[in-house]
Amino acid sequence: MQAGRFITLEGGEGAGKSTQTALLAQALCDLGRPVLRTREPGGSPGAELLRGILLDGTIEWSAPAETLLHFAARAEHVAKTIRPALAAGMWVVCDRFYDSTLAYQGYGQGADLHLIAAQTRLLGLTPDLTLVLNVSASVAAARLAGRGDAPDRYERRDADFHARVNAGFRQVAASDPGRCAVVEADADLQIVHAQVMQVVATRLAV
Repeated sequence: MQAGRFITLEGGEGAGKSTQTALLAQALCDLGRPVLRTREPGGSPGAELLRGILLDGTIEWSAPAETLLHFAARAEHVAKTIRPALAAGMWVVCDRFYDSTLAYQGYGQGADLHLIAAQTRLLGLTPDLTLVLNVSASVAAARLAGRGDAPDRYERRDADFHARVNAGFRQVAASDPGRCAVVEADADLQIVHAQVMQVVATRLAV
């Protein structure tokens, strides 16, 4: 059995992660790869329960508590969904992973970066490839306005918060170029998808 591969997609609000995750998963299926598409927070029953708690905005968590809730959901997701799929030889394509906690809770909310790094090490799982979708503030705002559904707790944050998050993602990509690749995501979704596929083909020999 061939070993599975783990690909994550990261970026701020309106970057197109969910769309590009779906397009990538379908493209890999079309190439004959066994694929599991998943997301964070969420991806397993317990993690999806925590997703609702984190996104609905009923409670304004402290930054340390919010960080640990994300890692609790992630630990469940990894144990119940991601590791079994990788062990079965599947390609796992995940909309967000631990880089989002670093960008949102660390750079965005000021949570302790050492706490996030320690939790990341304890998780014991590193993606084979992380695609960081970089989008301009104006394009992101237009996409969010066009969704038509109620914004979640993170989408409701102010422009300064989102600027810190996006700067955090750029720092993530710059600090680990062997794992991360930046994809400029302002363009039409099919153009962005073509860029994604080029990176995946080059890095993972699809």
